[in-house]
Amino acid sequence: MRIFRHFEDLPPEVKGGAVAIGNFDGVHMGHREVIGEAGWIAKAHRIPWVVLTFEPHPRMIFMPKQDPFRITPFRIKARHVEEMDVDHLVCLQFDMDFAKVSAEDFIQKVLVDGLAAKHVVCGYDFYFGAKRQGNPDMLLHKGREHGFGFTCVNPVTDNGGEAYSSTRVREYLVEGEPHQASGVLGRPFEIEGRVVEGDQRGRSIGFPTCNIELHEYLKPALGVYAIRAGVDHGTHTVWHDGVANIGKRPTFDKRDILLEAHLFDFEGDLYGKHLRVALVDFIRPEQKFDGLDEIKEQIAKDCIQAKDILKSTKPF
Repeated sequence: MRIFRHFEDLPPEVKGGAVAIGNFDGVHMGHREVIGEAGWIAKAHRIPWVVLTFEPHPRMIFMPKQDPFRITPFRIKARHVEEMDVDHLVCLQFDMDFAKVSAEDFIQKVLVDGLAAKHVVCGYDFYFGAKRQGNPDMLLHKGREHGFGFTCVNPVTDNGGEAYSSTRVREYLVEGEPHQASGVLGRPFEIEGRVVEGDQRGRSIGFPTCNIELHEYLKPALGVYAIRAGVDHGTHTVWHDGVANIGKRPTFDKRDILLEAHLFDFEGDLYGKHLRVALVDFIRPEQKFDGLDEIKEQIAKDCIQAKDILKSTKPF
């Protein structure tokens, strides 16, 4: 998959395609239906399969003081899109100038002049352009005017009839229900980042950890999780069972939120390397201890519980 950060002067092989358009934070089951619909059309008509998205998320521009909320920062979003075998990902910079572009100009300049779209696909709740004046009905009518086809994908629901949405994912994660979030995502929620050096207290009590800062990720419920951690080995990822704490480490009066992952079957140095940490299930809330001996005893119990949980979970 090729990635472009602009819509002007695109190479010919990107133009004239079926374009799935949306923010796609999470690339959840509903998003995959929108992207997949564009793929079906692209393959049927032998035209490029294109995903059009925006970075950063508009909420980060309009509400910059809001707490981090991203499910999939761009690097991770791009990887999940690529896993669907999409041909091209076009990611446009969203800023205040872009926010002022009218819906009509967006259609003309980006979809028609830039991408020369043959077909456009979006979800039922997609709005765009200044003051969110653009919607699926506008795309339908403008498509007839400009000569591109249009498909609006209706809500995609689970077995209980509830629509898949990024909001549901965020709510489940904040409530400490990662297994429920995985049902909406179609995979476990992951936090990925570069391993940073910590205080190395875990190593001193026999439970060394790999530490990752959350940055723009949504902060799940603070506490201990059963996890699987993915370590890159060239072109493939090797997954290891483990346990992780996401929190402020109140025993040591810390305030920043850090993910500390202990891998059960791994020996080696991961400092500076990228690590993928998938949250499988929530074990307990974060708590304050009286000292290292109490922490060590509790971690040992957490490891036993995590291993029991992971035994009943399909390996990645």
